[in-house]
Amino acid sequence: MMRNEAVRMQRAGYFVSSGLYGAMLVVVGVVSERADAGLPAPIPAPVDRPFGGDVSLDVDASDVGRRVVHVHETIRGLGSEAILLYPKWLPGTHAPEGPIDRIGGLKFSVNGKPVSWQRDTVEIYAFHLHLPARAATVDVQFDYLAPVTSRVGDPQLMRDLMMLEWNDLVLYPAGYYARQIPVTAQLTVPAGWSMATALERSAGEGAHASFERASLEKLVDSPVYAGKHFKRFELDAATHVNLDVFADRDDQLQASDSAIRAHCALVTQAYKVFRSRHYQHYDFLFALTDQTPYSGLEHHQSSEDSSDPDYFLDWDGTPAGRDLLAHEFTHSWNGKFRRPADLWTPNYEVPMQNSLLWVYEGQTQYWGFVLTARSGLWNREQALDAWAEVAAYHATLPGRQWRPLQDTTNDEIINPRRPMSWDTWQRFEDYYDEGALLWLEVDTLIRERSAGKRSLDDFAARFLGVNDGSSTTLTYTFQDLVRVLNEVEPYDWATYLRTRADTVNRPAPLDGFARGGYRLVFTDRQSDYQKAAETQHKHVSLRYSMGLEVDEKDSEGIVTSVAWGSPAYQAAITAGMRILAINGETFSADLLRRTVAAARTTSTPTVFILKSDDRYVIADVDYHGGHRYPHLERDPSAPARLDEILAPRN
Repeated sequence: MMRNEAVRMQRAGYFVSSGLYGAMLVVVGVVSERADAGLPAPIPAPVDRPFGGDVSLDVDASDVGRRVVHVHETIRGLGSEAILLYPKWLPGTHAPEGPIDRIGGLKFSVNGKPVSWQRDTVEIYAFHLHLPARAATVDVQFDYLAPVTSRVGDPQLMRDLMMLEWNDLVLYPAGYYARQIPVTAQLTVPAGWSMATALERSAGEGAHASFERASLEKLVDSPVYAGKHFKRFELDAATHVNLDVFADRDDQLQASDSAIRAHCALVTQAYKVFRSRHYQHYDFLFALTDQTPYSGLEHHQSSEDSSDPDYFLDWDGTPAGRDLLAHEFTHSWNGKFRRPADLWTPNYEVPMQNSLLWVYEGQTQYWGFVLTARSGLWNREQALDAWAEVAAYHATLPGRQWRPLQDTTNDEIINPRRPMSWDTWQRFEDYYDEGALLWLEVDTLIRERSAGKRSLDDFAARFLGVNDGSSTTLTYTFQDLVRVLNEVEPYDWATYLRTRADTVNRPAPLDGFARGGYRLVFTDRQSDYQKAAETQHKHVSLRYSMGLEVDEKDSEGIVTSVAWGSPAYQAAITAGMRILAINGETFSADLLRRTVAAARTTSTPTVFILKSDDRYVIADVDYHGGHRYPHLERDPSAPARLDEILAPRN
């Protein structure tokens, strides 16, 4: 915890030392006035000492029809005044997003007799128990009520597959580091299903599994995918890396040899960059489904990912988002093994601070793009087109006028991915893609200054590739980052990085393209990558022309985003409106594209008829510039360093 958190805790009654653990202040005592202020009993700060007992966790996830998971937990070794915690600050989400609202039927008992409990009125993720003297064992029961509709949240238990995270399913004792709490877990899923996880199975097979004892930290870091339709692809036998694929149907599991070779090459190319690994085995947990949104979440020995159900069936037609697996795999090195000091916390109640997410996520986004190209998951043209999309968005982003990149690292706490009214003005999680542009700048600058002798690959090996074989998280600070960059190539990296992270209303970081031998241009021609992305998502992007993003649904166009200050903005079109007609004709995606092209030869506005809630709206969009799609154009005046970056390593 840094200064602001220390002040908050002092006001709440904690005594906070001035010593630092990494970049985090350590709570060492409690001010007695807390009780006098009418506040509940203090929650002990986590201490790095073994929990004297253990936790047994029995999870029954077979009731997929009702989306209910039944949890029975046995905790041994608690004191008479015990405090149990539900995970709040979740690794990978960088925010207090533990879904405590989905808990039902919570009961505590000792020797079959109920035990009274109270929820902490300050920290609602904490439960105070009043146990009988010498109570050796406490039983906990509750139901985890997974979302039954998208209105509640993203699906977790579905018709033929599930994605379970242990942090949803466990209470744990306060006062200890998560790595010091031993847990033995077992899981039951529907009969006939398969399951995959980074946890080691100790007994059971098929739909029931018992897992080897692990720390709470490892358990939470090891989600489980299970489903009716499953296939495992071995990507690297020597280091035990597998692609565990779950799908809605069996035919969606059929992958071509060339597609699997590209996934195998992803592992090989990652090893050539990082020159190490920090796991005994690694599992890509991969769901191909239209029942849950495209998503990815990193873990040390696995990743939980979901993508288009036709990912393999339409391999040539689904390149958009194919960098997902490369991104999450990179996190095993950057984010899980090496982690910013203020993002590492000893348990799941200590607040995280996200100041270096432009490294944690931004550099991971960079390597995700690079490794996707080097492995052949993208060809060279697809990789360049993906970079062009990122460059164009940030080059034209109006929110850069007032909000620095550094402030966007707070977004997961400010807004945990709720819909936004004006995303291009508000900005959202730009530490991902703008971070990637920043690290492309750094890579090409190192290459330029060293006359091609060194690159960001050398930094990755020195910074992320240390301690080969170790799975113990190694934290870092901004000063550590700058020190290793200077070891690779001496330069004023501190000023360079801070200027780009902290300054508002400066140009987007596109110097990486200039030094890499390319420039951003706009033409009226869509690339094959852009066409495939629009077809894949039934989407029309007019962001750089009219300023609209539109989804096609049921003969209507759903406006998903309007660029701040664009012609569509000037016509008072907003996200959420439904386009019914254009110039008197019933809406279609093809009509919208044709209208934008035809408007170049007219001087009259394009007339939209829209529906906003229960009202009909007429909007005149005065735009005559034709289609504008971003591309990277080769600049022969500079070396083709970007081509070198994207080329596979031998």
